[in-house]
Amino acid sequence: METTLHRQLKDYFRQSDSQLEVRLGRYRIDVVNGNRLVEIQRSGLASIRSKVQKLLEDGHVVDVVKPLIRRKRLVKLDSIDGRQVDRRWSPKKGTVLSIFDELLYFTRVFPHPNLTLITPLIDIEEIRYPGQGKRRRRKKDAFQVKDQKILEMGEMVSYSTVRDLHQLLPAELPRKFDTAELAKVLCVPRWQAQQIAYVLRKTSAAIETGKRGNAIVCRLATVNESKKQLIAKRPKRKPKCSPGQTLLDGKTRPSKAAVTQQPKRRKTTIKKPTKVA
Repeated sequence: METTLHRQLKDYFRQSDSQLEVRLGRYRIDVVNGNRLVEIQRSGLASIRSKVQKLLEDGHVVDVVKPLIRRKRLVKLDSIDGRQVDRRWSPKKGTVLSIFDELLYFTRVFPHPNLTLITPLIDIEEIRYPGQGKRRRRKKDAFQVKDQKILEMGEMVSYSTVRDLHQLLPAELPRKFDTAELAKVLCVPRWQAQQIAYVLRKTSAAIETGKRGNAIVCRLATVNESKKQLIAKRPKRKPKCSPGQTLLDGKTRPSKAAVTQQPKRRKTTIKKPTKVA
């Protein structure tokens, strides 16, 4: 069931002439802005990894919107349609570095010349009620989520290349570093630095240069190395049809030409915070 949060994001990223919930082959696309496909993913990126990879291989241009939860207000009900019994802010807080948690399961897709990953930091409200859901084991104080909605939209960062990931790293990071040094400059636990370093290596944002004891030593990839990586992933075929020529039953109308025009690459941008009704 679609949440309020998902509908709010679709409205936020749609344009005046956009199409919503368009069928493209065996996939359904959230928003189509011209020849750009917009996929909004509230849960983990792993669940749309194969879908996005196939769309990119077919030559489509894809924007993946993955909101990162900055703060979450929890509203607890006594039943699914019952009264409110509790209301509080969750102690957990997210930052722009939370993108590395998602990229752990998306490194075989990102980066790609036709892919832009957009990560708005948002404050949300989550409405819960008691219930076990599909859990096999019964759990004390288990709950199910009834709905989620955006309270405020904060900074928004776009990632197109591994150089955009480099912008999340402090300037004082040594030229050659291990996870202990990475944890120190980022002020994060060692285990989190190990996850970040893993993502940097798997996306080729960092190159392994050796070891210090058991620790892997890396350096950041150069501009030329990043460009070569994107050139190697350039799609080898053009889209067979555009989303605007695709019917909801999966059949396609005859097309005189496939979509070939590629938009200019979007750089990392940060938008001013905005309120979301």
